[in-house]
Amino acid sequence: MFFGRMPPESGMAFIVVMHQPLHYVSLLPELLGRCTTMRVLAAADGMTIAPNSVYIAPASAYLSIRHATLYHLEPPAGASLHLPIDTLFRALADDQEAQAVCIVLSGTGTDGTVGLRAIKGAGGMSMVQDVQSAKYDGMLRSALATGLVDYVLPPSDMPPQLLAYVQGSYLRAHALASTPVLSDMLQKIVFLLRDRTGHDFSGYKANSLSRRMTRRMSVHQLQEPQQYVRLLQEQPYELDLLFKELLIGVTSFFRDPEAFDVLTHEAVPALLAAKADDEDVRVWVPGCASGEEAYSLGILLYEGLERTAKRCKVQIFATDLDPQAIETARTGLYPAGIAGDIRLDRLARFFVQENQSYRIAKAIRDMVIFAPHNVLADPPFKKLDLLSCRNLLIYLDAALQKRLMPVFHYALRPHGLLFLGTSETVDGFDDLFTAVDKRWKLYARKETAATSLVPGLAPTGVAKQKRVAPPTSSTTGQEAATSLAALVDKLLVERYAPPSIIINSQGDILYIHGRTGAYLEPAPGQPRLNILAMAREGLRPLLTTAIHRAAMREDDVVQEEVQVQTNGDRVRVHVVV
Repeated sequence: MFFGRMPPESGMAFIVVMHQPLHYVSLLPELLGRCTTMRVLAAADGMTIAPNSVYIAPASAYLSIRHATLYHLEPPAGASLHLPIDTLFRALADDQEAQAVCIVLSGTGTDGTVGLRAIKGAGGMSMVQDVQSAKYDGMLRSALATGLVDYVLPPSDMPPQLLAYVQGSYLRAHALASTPVLSDMLQKIVFLLRDRTGHDFSGYKANSLSRRMTRRMSVHQLQEPQQYVRLLQEQPYELDLLFKELLIGVTSFFRDPEAFDVLTHEAVPALLAAKADDEDVRVWVPGCASGEEAYSLGILLYEGLERTAKRCKVQIFATDLDPQAIETARTGLYPAGIAGDIRLDRLARFFVQENQSYRIAKAIRDMVIFAPHNVLADPPFKKLDLLSCRNLLIYLDAALQKRLMPVFHYALRPHGLLFLGTSETVDGFDDLFTAVDKRWKLYARKETAATSLVPGLAPTGVAKQKRVAPPTSSTTGQEAATSLAALVDKLLVERYAPPSIIINSQGDILYIHGRTGAYLEPAPGQPRLNILAMAREGLRPLLTTAIHRAAMREDDVVQEEVQVQTNGDRVRVHVVV
């Protein structure tokens, strides 16, 4: 049905992969040859791809692609599941990037899902057969569950949609991506995204934002950016899809295996050697996506504790902007394609096979706490031994990268470790970090006074040294202006701190920073500036308890995912006392 409706001169090349028993002699080349006048060829090792051709993958080998040339790979020895589709899709994403298209048709299992994520992460397009027209729906439902599928169609309707995508609007959109005509439209899109999601993408690299926007234009066959802005205004659900598209991160278990070898042989032993049995090991993974990185670190630390016979408790905080990704991570259930990234001994020990999927073992799952969190706006986790922020900085402009480095320094314990992606660096912050392994971007925190205070956040020890008094007219002028440290603190707080309030022991408000209307409102009756009287619905009981606990313990109290009623809506906030 598909090739019967595909014009023979489309300019595209097609690779067909099927689940077949190894060494099975397929009649597919002959059968497809009756449906199309395109060349139908058995995909030979070393064959260069040409347009207007169909290549049939062999049953005896996995198929890969590099520089538009096909290569045969031996199936992994000892693998319990046959995953040729994920293998090809992932290679296609690396080789063709935004020009890659993956089409998932009827089949059982979850093969293709991991590869589809890779193609979407590279800026490509995904198409999945609708379940009603399929004989087997396992692969289709697994792919659809990612939320990353562009088109869901019966096979007979796919060719016209595919042609519409790769012709005209696709080429037009990519031509626009390198012109200044997008700048005003991008600003409008940033405003619309902020109003819809509450997240500000103004610090997102313009070329990354424009690539994702023009790809969405291609999906809708729109010619001009103005048309896409109009679509966003008329159909707000498209903002949700663009938001998800912007957050797609290329991730996998033990991504960059050599980098994880450095962690295994250098970072983890040094980290655990400095710990007593009753001490916690604290790790933060901002931008955790669907959780693979966080669980990989959990496995390394579990193995390290076994080697050293230490009895430390491991706490891994894994956070992301995308609530759907967080929910996926929490379930700990992954498609079979992850088997290609994990050693067989680890797969057998730390995962439980469930049909055509793998679930992370409870011992590792219990180490990790997943939560929605904005690394650019929310308070950081503190007293960390390891902070793994890989392939997030590459999407942020230079100003935001410079803003995050002092935050990371503040979040780490003395000599704590910072683990970045292979294309990221701490250049310009040599006073904050020293390289442990430059090639694989592992750094150690330096002791310095330069970031004793993070913008808007004061360490508990500093807070204890000073009793805050209400500001008076006599304390507001020359004295503060003559102190460089005070001036710097003031500027940083004004620019970067989240909405904050200083209170006395009775809850009376002494100072307000930022816009707090979403959380506090004037209480009925005689005006009274008391935080408990003014707290909106959902906050008052929590604040009463948290303030008391913070005062008694003389330590921070953190409450996440608090529901607050504000102007008819319920919003979720993080509260730090």
